[in-house]
Amino acid sequence: MSLTVLLVDDEPLVRAGLRAVLEAQPDIEVVGEAADGAAVIPLVRRLRPDVVAMDVRMPLMDGIEATRAVLRTVADPPKIVVVTTFENDEYVYEALRAGADGFLLKRARPAEIVHAVRLVAAGESLLFPASVRQLAAAYGEDGEDGGNRAARAVLDRAQLTDREAEVLRLMTRGMSNAEIAGQLVVGTETVKSHVSAVLAKLGARDRTQAVITAYESGFVSPG
Repeated sequence: MSLTVLLVDDEPLVRAGLRAVLEAQPDIEVVGEAADGAAVIPLVRRLRPDVVAMDVRMPLMDGIEATRAVLRTVADPPKIVVVTTFENDEYVYEALRAGADGFLLKRARPAEIVHAVRLVAAGESLLFPASVRQLAAAYGEDGEDGGNRAARAVLDRAQLTDREAEVLRLMTRGMSNAEIAGQLVVGTETVKSHVSAVLAKLGARDRTQAVITAYESGFVSPG
């Protein structure tokens, strides 16, 4: 079965480049395109893509609002990768906080683009963990929305077991389930169970949101 992707970017050349890279792979199919986030929800509902590659900055509805809208209104939503020009961008961090599963630089090499889409679709590892850590260090401080206070409250309510806390720490390092299993000398299925428990207790959609909560709550330091 092919991995299906929806491309959302206001620049036709960017969409064309991503399509060419992705469709060169025998197991990836680009099922649609959109020029703005406002068009995403009906396309997602009709095409049911596995992954949406979405520009973070668009004129009518940006990638942050489009991500929130998809996750709020679409049952069984796709994975979302925001596509950006600049790595250290507050827009990217806000998109991750809104529920995006990772981000991808527009200047990325073809192999990196393919790897990012596959990794996010699989959901068993964190995309660019060092960059997520740097973003959290730059933009994860308390603001008007009380982001850090809210994250601390989430972590306190979660009451993670010692083993779940250990798994979360390893997740922040970008380790896959198999790598965590090797580190802890347990089976991969055991790790999957612990990861699922961590996500459920934190109310996190995926590893990325769990890791952001870990950083913003002070559970681990992004510095």
